[in-house]
Amino acid sequence: MPILTFTSDFGSSDHLVGGVKGEILKLNEGFQIIDITHDIIPYNFMQAAYVCRNIFSAFPPESFHLVLVNAFDSNLNHLLLVRHKGQILGMPDNGLITMVLNGLPDEVVAIPFPPGFKKNIRNFTSLLVEAFSALLSGVKLEKLGNASIAIQEKHLMKPFASDQYIEGQILMIDRFLNVIINITQEEFEQSRRGRSFKIVLLRDAFIEKISDHYADVPEGEKLAFFNEAGYLEIAVNKGYAAPLFGLGEFSGSGQHHHEKRQYYQTVKVFFE
Repeated sequence: MPILTFTSDFGSSDHLVGGVKGEILKLNEGFQIIDITHDIIPYNFMQAAYVCRNIFSAFPPESFHLVLVNAFDSNLNHLLLVRHKGQILGMPDNGLITMVLNGLPDEVVAIPFPPGFKKNIRNFTSLLVEAFSALLSGVKLEKLGNASIAIQEKHLMKPFASDQYIEGQILMIDRFLNVIINITQEEFEQSRRGRSFKIVLLRDAFIEKISDHYADVPEGEKLAFFNEAGYLEIAVNKGYAAPLFGLGEFSGSGQHHHEKRQYYQTVKVFFE
């Protein structure tokens, strides 16, 4: 049974997620649909890229991934069908693919909209699932669209580094209100160069060591560690880091359901 993952910024308060799943099964009831998340902040490419980048490699080769985030970002006349490192993705051509892959895909074609095509989520789903089904039947990817397409490119924002500090942007705040920052362990160590450091959260709140896990600090204490994806994460052992330190995600023109206001979108690490 082929796997098809589904990621979107639709939320769960209306019919969209269920409607997409119904459309998938109507076209190919053999797909095993796995929800990744539908709680991506609307228009937030950074969060979507972080989530997608760190989940796709967990699936077996030749798994399919439907990604419908900011689907109407621009007025295009095609969708993208991608094969990269054994995984197959279908998504709008809005630049997200290069953020997810940190570069260009191994193979990509543009699936053109047929005459009279109405641009809506249901029709986007149909076009991509039909392409997935064609691949399952043995049709080559290059036969399903235009392989000479110059796709839109966007890139994850890199942390700013100077000799005295590195400044990262908040990628996302997870369900436990832990704060994930776009500083990788490699980038941290390159900037640190063996020096002591201070992660500044507020004027009088900072962290001066990297922990391995939550139990490294007493309950209620703050800590910093590099998560499974390799990014710097700020947390509180059995507590909530984001509201405690007034940290909020960069959410474009949308708002995160955890926050009423935006306070800080960056975190600095000073070296001594």
